[in-house]
Amino acid sequence: QVPLVESGGGSVQAGGSLRLSCTASAYAYKKTCMGWFRQTPGNKREGVGVIYGDGVKETWTDYTDSVKGRFSISQDNAKKTVYLQMNSLKPDDTAIYYCAAPKDGELCLLHNPEVFGTWGQGTQVTVTS
Repeated sequence: QVPLVESGGGSVQAGGSLRLSCTASAYAYKKTCMGWFRQTPGNKREGVGVIYGDGVKETWTDYTDSVKGRFSISQDNAKKTVYLQMNSLKPDDTAIYYCAAPKDGELCLLHNPEVFGTWGQGTQVTVTS
């Protein structure tokens, strides 16, 4: 099985919306933490948002400042899928978007991609002016 598979990317005009999906294999999916990251050529991978909790009742989300109020993360544990809803897209949002799961024992750190050990292959999001 492929650990994580992203889908839903594409090209949209500024102000438009996209919903990305990440479907995980049973061994790759983490109820306690899943993240979305993005990367542009020549730049470091940056955190977009994470969804985390105790895996039973409590769930929280965290987002990088540039996407707050526009992006939202949700998850479906039964389907082992995490979503990234992106609204009011801007050209600066253009990037390859990756979903990720942390290494065992690591915290769910939005700005520390090194703690994430399982990554999807990415899906391209292009926002035109």
